[in-house]
Amino acid sequence: MADGTAEAQVKCAAAVGCGVIGAGWIARLRLSGIHVCAYDPAATALDVITEVHDNALRAWRQLDLEPAAERIGSLTMCSSIEATVANADFIVESVPERLELKHSTLLAIDAASIPTAIIASSTSGFKPSVLAEPLTHPGRLLVGHPFNPVYLLPLVEVVGGADTREDVIERAIELYRSLGMHPLRVRAEIDAHIADRLLEAVWREALWLVNDGIATTEEIDDAIRYGFGLRWAQMGLFETYRIAGGLGGMRHFIEQFGECLSWPWTKLMDVPELTDELIDTIAKQSDEQSGHLDVRELERIRDHNVAAMLLALERNDWGAGRTVAEMRRRSRS
Repeated sequence: MADGTAEAQVKCAAAVGCGVIGAGWIARLRLSGIHVCAYDPAATALDVITEVHDNALRAWRQLDLEPAAERIGSLTMCSSIEATVANADFIVESVPERLELKHSTLLAIDAASIPTAIIASSTSGFKPSVLAEPLTHPGRLLVGHPFNPVYLLPLVEVVGGADTREDVIERAIELYRSLGMHPLRVRAEIDAHIADRLLEAVWREALWLVNDGIATTEEIDDAIRYGFGLRWAQMGLFETYRIAGGLGGMRHFIEQFGECLSWPWTKLMDVPELTDELIDTIAKQSDEQSGHLDVRELERIRDHNVAAMLLALERNDWGAGRTVAEMRRRSRS
């Protein structure tokens, strides 16, 4: 497609499931100029969508990407899945992570949508082939797994199933790029894809540190946000370790530190039982850490910090900052 804008890629999108992730998708799509039809049976769905959209608009304003009011896509709340997807080119499914619910939702979407529509599941864990099992047209289903806040974080993991057509994957990747995102195509189907498997490893280790009384939730978060988290945010894992290897690069790093992998530093192959006592401990510590702020305040603080980091990375033409530079270029073209 010659025109790389989001509006040229999609005329109308649909969002089924409007929790935090679904509402985040709606915000990014609308701020990219796309009309969105949405459905969620929850009575609070429109409130969530509105609150998340307001936060997204505030964050895009901080990035100097706020579109003119007339360029923001409209929102239509629908009373059924069928009405929501009837005219959509791109359909995002973001219902809770229960396979039976995913199957029934995707089956309804598949039956009611136009044949050329892309169906993208936001699932963080299920393989697309598993999701596609009951569908009549599995070739147009893929996983497009984003990260919260969807309207601000660029990464979206794109996973095709055994029956997903290559042209569908290519169209989806082009669309995600037009939305200012960084589509990461996952080479093979695997439970939890790539990023969540990495997150799960850190999460398991953190549970053990709390369980064994070694660190509190705040101390663990401080270890990440004041230390390696900032390095990871702009360079990732392997490039960070390459630098740690000095002039000898990654080879020297592995030669110097590889032996540590055999040391008893981790309980990664084991996980503590989530007893009531451990859950109470974690919840209490988390309340003490952040309970004085409500969730919307925490989101605004997070968004302010992420936007500032993205601007800094853009100024340095580095990492995720390049996606902001590309969004800026598209908005001015």
